Amino acid sequence: MKKLPSERELGILVKKKPDDIEFGKRPEERTVEEDLDFGIINLNKPQGPTSHQVSDYVKKILKIKRAGHSGTLDPNVTGVLPIALGRGTRVLKSLLKSGKEYVCLMHLHKDVSEDKVRKVMKKFVGKIIQKPPVRSAVKRVERERTIYYIEILEINEKDVLFRVGCEAGTYIRTLCFQIGKELGTGAHMQQLVRTKIAGFNDSNWVSLHDLKDAFEFYNEGDEKGIRKIIYPAEKAVEHFPKMWVFDNCIESLCHGADLNIPGISRLNEGIEKDDLAAVMTLKDELICVGKTEMSSGEIMKKRKGAVIKEKKVFMQIKVV
Repeated sequence: MKKLPSERELGILVKKKPDDIEFGKRPEERTVEEDLDFGIINLNKPQGPTSHQVSDYVKKILKIKRAGHSGTLDPNVTGVLPIALGRGTRVLKSLLKSGKEYVCLMHLHKDVSEDKVRKVMKKFVGKIIQKPPVRSAVKRVERERTIYYIEILEINEKDVLFRVGCEAGTYIRTLCFQIGKELGTGAHMQQLVRTKIAGFNDSNWVSLHDLKDAFEFYNEGDEKGIRKIIYPAEKAVEHFPKMWVFDNCIESLCHGADLNIPGISRLNEGIEKDDLAAVMTLKDELICVGKTEMSSGEIMKKRKGAVIKEKKVFMQIKVV
């Protein structure tokens, strides 16, 4: 199975081992009530309703005040639609720039050999130029997008079923038109399913019906089902490079202080200057996301200096 860039595995570098780990609670140890205020669901959006309507359905099913989605799907498109709950909606922007994967059924307007279809579609892997469709929420100017991979699953006469991994902001409807133009046959998108966004994919999605049933069981005292469905909001930054910090600097980070090198216990390798990184507690709770001021190598070599200045804080510190 081919992977998106966000699925790359990063090694861990230890800057300094902690003496103890006391602060906080591991995300998997949170109560269902806590997850309902800082959780996220991998929903399989049905065909018909808008993404906003689906978010509203989730809010009504779970009887919560806030729910929001990431990566709007057209009404006729189905598939992975991450829906965050409560305060978790603030984390959704972390998913916007991550790559996406779709399975598309494309219909060709004329007969053409399978060999030509395969050769032409292979040309679209890499950098391509696209203009958003006429019915689009963004300005219709040409943009460069990256196609990470295209895998043809089946060709049945004029129908081509394929899997595509692409940069955020890629229009699959436009891609089908471009392929058809290059083939000289013309083509259009007939059906589309989103199968992956970062750590959310078609192997762990749930339906609205599954969610409704699980929540009813939860209200009757059985929380096993709902626990499997609601992920901690930290899953939205699963694809980010990370830094884990000592307990004694968490409160100052939550109140706006810079993250400095002495506060870092360990970090992912491969971090470059200006990357977005997630800052975590030693119990894997999300504190904030910010732009890095130096690379992993520099952090390991230096003893002092600001690593993250500009950041968005998600953790709430309870004042006792």
